[in-house]
Parts: sequence; structure tokens; C-alpha cells
Amino acid sequence: MHQAHMRSASWFLWPSRNLSLAIFLALLMGFGLGLVLDTTPLQRWLLPLTFIMIYPSMIGFKANEIFSRSHGRILAAALLLNFLAIPLSAYLLGLGFLLSAPQLFAGLAIAALLPTSNMTISFTMLAGGNVPASVKMTTFGLLLGAILAPWYLYLMVGKYIPVDILATFKTVGMVILVPLALGMLTYQQLLKRYSQEQFQQQIKPLLPAISSWGMMLLIIISISMNSQALAARPDLLAMGLGVQLVFYAVNYVIAVLVARRFFPAKDGLTLVFSTVLRNLGLSIGLAATAFGPDAAMMVSLAILLQGQAAAWFIKLNRRYGWLGGPKLEAVS
Repeated sequence: MHQAHMRSASWFLWPSRNLSLAIFLALLMGFGLGLVLDTTPLQRWLLPLTFIMIYPSMIGFKANEIFSRSHGRILAAALLLNFLAIPLSAYLLGLGFLLSAPQLFAGLAIAALLPTSNMTISFTMLAGGNVPASVKMTTFGLLLGAILAPWYLYLMVGKYIPVDILATFKTVGMVILVPLALGMLTYQQLLKRYSQEQFQQQIKPLLPAISSWGMMLLIIISISMNSQALAARPDLLAMGLGVQLVFYAVNYVIAVLVARRFFPAKDGLTLVFSTVLRNLGLSIGLAATAFGPDAAMMVSLAILLQGQAAAWFIKLNRRYGWLGGPKLEAVS
């Protein structure tokens, strides 16, 4: 009985533990499904699935992290990169390569405007960075990104694809603010029944798995709705992947240069992972519900790249000491 329970738990947790492979399989399944079936009636499920995907990730969110006065210097640097340098790099790439595919441009813009996620904290911890600062960057970036995203989207892609600011605010509210409020309430209620230690051990490991299953279903439906168009234009997929590769490469270079110049190793790592890692769970939900399947596909390509790039950055940084070399080995 116990072994059966362990097997079922392992199966349930598999997507969150193998996210890049899970997303790749979801892309393949969605593409194949859309070639044989008309899945456009499933569009009505995009918003509910987005909610299912985002809500678990908000359980445990601590709003009071925003209002502490700690880590002001690194927070200021992260804000400049997250809401100036990175959106600018996405805008220039979009102008250069994606004007013929405005939905891809919109998907790139959304990913550029929603910084940091739990992945930021995880990779900062793995690399030996400043974890408390990382928590603050994630909290602050989430709320500020939710407020600014509709305006930035209008400025960045409004010329090339319709952007209804009021409708975008409503979508942001549904996919970010409502799950955030419910997640905070759920967390309060759970702490009345469980200790903090029980929550961390018994409940928190299940939450990313729920989000991952929701994300896979969202990707399958979004991509399936666009399979015929993708089959007719494989260059669209290649162009999106190429632009995402350049986007991440540019952002790593900018973040590393700023981190090397202004911060010690631990804070430098936090700055890098608080800027190059985007909140792609939120991004794909917003892209699918506000702009459509091509925009969601663009974010899906980023999901394939982001975790791999972060893991390789840790390895290469330890080997070549981009942010402190031997000092880093001592803290990791």
C-alpha cells in the first residue's frame, strides 16, 4: 500500500521535477492533437486552466517582504534591469525580427515584463547567492510587473497588435491578483491547521506539481489550436526559438556585467537570477488569454530554454569565476 502511494506521488510530482522535458512533451502532444482534431472549442478552458496553474504558486506568498527596507541597492539595480534594460532588449529584438509575426512579439514582450518566480529563489539557493534578497526581488517584481505590464505592452506592441489596456488589466487581475489574494488567504487558513514545518514538508512540495500539470494542459490546448498554422510555417517556430536564444544571451551578458561591476559574488548571483529568470508561468497564462496561441507558443519556447540556461550558468560560473570564482565555491 505504501509503495503504491509512493508510485502515485512520484507520478504526480514528475512534471515539476522534469519541467523542461514535460514542456517539450506538452508541445509535441499539442501539435499532434491539433493536426487531427479541431480544438478551438477548448479555448474557453484557457482562463480556468491559467487560474489552476497560478493559484498554487501563490500559496505561501508573503506580501510583507515588499515593505522591509533591506536590500535597497540590489533591488534598485534589479528594477532598472527588469523594467528598463530587459524590456528594451525585447523591444529591439521584436522590431528587428518579429514584425511579421506580431503575436510572437507580444509573447516575447510579456515574458520580458514579468520578472522572477520561485525558480529565481531556487537557483539563487543552488548557486550560493543571497536568498533573502532573492525573496524580496521575487515579491516586489511580481506586483510591480502586474501593475506595469498592460502599459508596457501597449507601448511595445500596440502598433502591431491590438492591445486593450482595460481588458489586459482585467486579465492580469484574473491570472495574477485574484490567485494572489486567494493564495494568501489559503496560506493563512493552512497555518491554522498545520505548523510551518508541516506546511513546508507535506503541502508545499505538491504545489509546483499542481501548477506544472495546469501548465502542461494550457500548452497542449494553446499549441493544438495553432498546429495547422505552425505546420504550414515551420519558419515561425525556428524564428521564435532563435529570438528567445538571443534574448536570454543578451540578458545574461547585461546582468553579469552589472553584477561584476557593482556587487560582491553572493549579491551578484541574486541580481543575475532576479533578472534573467522570467515568470513564465504567469507569462504563458497572460499570453494565451490576452493574445492567443502564437504568443503562448513564444513563451513555451522560453520555458524550454530558461531552466537549462540557469543550470549551465551555475556550472560555467563556478568554472570560470564570472562573479567571484573561489569566493563562490566557499559559499556554495
